[in-house]
Amino acid sequence: MSLEEFIKNLTKEDLQRINEEFKKRENKKITYQYGKIRDTDLRKLFEIKKNINKAIFDEWFRNDITLTPDEINFLNELINENEALIQSYNEEDLKMYFISPLINKVNFKLIEDEIRGFYEETLKYSTDEFILNGTTDFLVAKGLEYSEKPYFFIQEFKKAEEYSNPRPQLLAELISAVELNNWKTIKGAYIIGAIWNFVILKKSDKHKYQYFVSQNFDSTKPEDLKGIYRNLLFVKREIIKMVKNDI
Repeated sequence: MSLEEFIKNLTKEDLQRINEEFKKRENKKITYQYGKIRDTDLRKLFEIKKNINKAIFDEWFRNDITLTPDEINFLNELINENEALIQSYNEEDLKMYFISPLINKVNFKLIEDEIRGFYEETLKYSTDEFILNGTTDFLVAKGLEYSEKPYFFIQEFKKAEEYSNPRPQLLAELISAVELNNWKTIKGAYIIGAIWNFVILKKSDKHKYQYFVSQNFDSTKPEDLKGIYRNLLFVKREIIKMVKNDI
């Protein structure tokens, strides 16, 4: 049957159904996966800009946390055991051999405060126009059985995949958490090999954000790894305060 014959055979009811289905398709929300979102996608959805002012990290990085000899020995051993291979690690290697031991040492699992870290946790933020969803690499949240309120995110690189830039993926997660929690700001970090960058996201208006990216922290260097560890301990201390104040 030709297109002309098909059109001639259409009834009024057929046209009405076609129009209804077309409207449904047009109104269907676009879905973006955290693990596959790019900077260009973020700019389509939001007004988002990078702010290069590093002073915003002063309170976070110039904390008064003092490491114990046990913690310093642990960090040095972590470097000694992984430095030679860390650039060759894929995502799962990096997570199992380096990131997980470090996070476990920080110990975000606080039963009495009902806080813990979640690996591979799903998250979804939906508007009238689009949906952001997917599986996060790591987040710290209120809740023990499941994530009730996310406070902090870590996103890792995906070495062998097309969507390998963790920064826009982290930003999408931070935006989702800010909106779901009805907050104005949130912290996170992303990792590429040995390099860690910490991030602060601030919301100024509807779909309008600015973000700040820290200097590089090379986790194979003792002083940098100490800084990473202290920064994570500061986040832990901050989350405990927020939970106790029900923020």
